[in-house]
This record gives sequence, C-alpha cells and structure tokens, in this order.
Amino acid sequence: MQALYGQLLVGLINGAFYAMLSLGLAVIFGLLNIINFTHGAQYMLGAFCAWLLLQQGLGYWWALLLAPIVVGAIGVVIEKTMLSRLYKLDHLYGLLLTYGLALIFQGVFTNYFGSAGQAYRLPEEFSGAFNLGFMFLPRYRAWVILASIIVCVATWFVIERTKLGAYLRAATENPTLVQAFGINVPRMITLTYGFGVALAALAGVMAAPIYQVAPQMGANIIIIVFAVVVIGGMGSIAGAIISGFALGVVEGLTKYFYPEASSTVIFVVMAIVLLVRPAGLFGKER
Repeated sequence: MQALYGQLLVGLINGAFYAMLSLGLAVIFGLLNIINFTHGAQYMLGAFCAWLLLQQGLGYWWALLLAPIVVGAIGVVIEKTMLSRLYKLDHLYGLLLTYGLALIFQGVFTNYFGSAGQAYRLPEEFSGAFNLGFMFLPRYRAWVILASIIVCVATWFVIERTKLGAYLRAATENPTLVQAFGINVPRMITLTYGFGVALAALAGVMAAPIYQVAPQMGANIIIIVFAVVVIGGMGSIAGAIISGFALGVVEGLTKYFYPEASSTVIFVVMAIVLLVRPAGLFGKER
C-alpha cells in the first residue's frame, strides 16, 4: 500500500503541472485560437529564470513572483511582434511559428547551459514532511498541489464568473461588438496571451525544486499536456483543470498496476475520448 500511495502522490504532483500548463494553453486557444507550441519552452524559461535568480541570491518566493512576470512580458512581445500578424491566416501558420520559437529557445539554452540538468535547492521552509499515518507527505509537494488548485480555481472563477471574463469570452465570438463598448480588444488579447504564458512560467518555477532544470524539460511534458487539453476539450477552462489532475492520477495508478503502459496510458485515453466525443469531454461541438 505504501507503493500505491506513493504513486498516487506522484500522480497528483504530475497532475498539478498538467492542470496548470493545460490551463494556460486553454486560455490562449480560447481567445486567440492559436495552438501555442511554445508553451513547453515557456515552462522551461520559468524554471531557468528561477534558477538564475537563485544564483543571484534571490530565494524561491522572489522567483515565484518575478519569473512569471518576466516570461509573461516575453510572451507579450512575441504576441505583439509575431502572433498578431497571423490571426487572419490559417491556423497552421501560428502552429509552425510557435513550434519554431520553441526549438529556438531550447537550442539557445542548450548551447549556453548544456543538456545536463541544473539542481534547484529546496526552500528551507518546505523541508520535512507531514506524517499522515499511512504515508509521509513532503511539505513542498503538498504546497505544489495546494498552490496549483488555488491558481486553477482562481483562473476559472475570473474567466467564468466575472465581468472581465465575460468580456474575454465575448471577444472570442464577436470582437467588433466588444470593441463598440469601448474595450480595447487587441490589448485584451495581448494581455491574455501574456497571462497564459505566465501560468506556464509559474508551473516551471514550482517544478524547479522537484525536477532538474534542463532545456529539454518543456519538450518532455508538452506533448502530454496537449493530449490533456484535447481530452478536456480545446479551449475549455474546466476541462483543462479536471482532466489535468484526473489524468495525473490515472498515470500514477498505471505506474503501480501496469508500469509498462504508464507512458502511453494518457494517449490511449485520448484516442478513446476522441472516438466517443471528438470535441473532448468538456468541449463544445462546433
């Protein structure tokens, strides 16, 4: 049972990162209608930004604050200078551009830092573990799960239950009408992309003390995250959150019961879901 609980914990940790990353992708796709292949690289940028801040003597909390802002600002520049020129073209152009940018970011960081991972010291306030009776839960991993739930629920609430979220959703359907109400739609789109990128960077900062900070870390996770988004439904905020956590747990259980299938189980689930509901579990049929 200890091994089962351990794999469930690993599944929840992975699910927390799947949920945050797929949430950022869903936000970007929902408003910009662009499949952001740069998302994995932006997750990596967040982790490296945290690591570089640590080298300068700034701790984990400063990284948690500054890294999403810095990487989000890079995302704003990308949207204003590149992506904004592609909105009226076929979706394939945006996909190719973001995929190319991901390769550039990964190549540059591999050139400067090498392919070996960089260790990030665990924050002292999160050392130790909680004794739950049936298992020990490391404090930092408990923080990651709790923080990701808070971030995901807060993002869902803003988009689905506030006036700002109503403007965002309306801008996807009828930007001309929204602009008639005095809303600067291009600026809203730019800030939304920056927010989605900041979510990826935030996940990268939180992942840094758990995984090694390496240029390939984004490439290793982004394909799984895209599968999670497809299962939840492209552009669905609730679908991204629920599917992220659920599929992390499914992956963890598979590692315990049938380890050989753990690397493919999410893609098997994706194939089954697409056969039954092509729009995803929470997606809307177009």
